[in-house]
Amino acid sequence: MIGVDTSFLVAWAIHEHPNHSQCRLLLEEAAANRETFGLTSGIFAEFIHVVSDPRRFANPLDVKSATAIVSFWANAGEVRLLPQSNDVTRLWLEWLDKYRLGRKRLLDTLIAATWQVSGIRDIYTLNPDDFAVFRRFNSHPHRDRS
Repeated sequence: MIGVDTSFLVAWAIHEHPNHSQCRLLLEEAAANRETFGLTSGIFAEFIHVVSDPRRFANPLDVKSATAIVSFWANAGEVRLLPQSNDVTRLWLEWLDKYRLGRKRLLDTLIAATWQVSGIRDIYTLNPDDFAVFRRFNSHPHRDRS
C-alpha cells in the first residue's frame, strides 16, 4: 500500500499545478500495477481546504467540486481509508514529543503515525521534507536535488 499525501492529491486534481501531469501518470501506473492507496479523513479535509482557496490557485475548485473528488477517492476500489486508532494517537503524541514538533506539524505527524501503524513505507508526496524527520518513509516522486 502507498500512502498518498495531500500535496500529491492536490497536484493530481489541479490542472494548473506544475506537477499535475507527473502525479497523474504516477498514480495511473501504480493503479495499473494493482497498488492500493492509503488515505485518511484528515488528508481529505486538508485537500478540500487547499484546492478551494483562491489565494493558492487562479482557478480554485468550489467546495462542492472538491468534495466530489474526495468522494471519488473515498469510494475507489484502490483506496483504503486508514483508521486512526488508539495506537495511532499514542504514536502521534510520542512523535510530537520525541521530535519536538510544534503546532505547524500536527497534521503531518498524525498522517505519518497513521501510515506507520498501517504498515505503509512508500508515500506519494511533493513535500518529502515534511516526513523526513521520521526516517521510515520512501518518498516518491524523488526530487532532483542537483
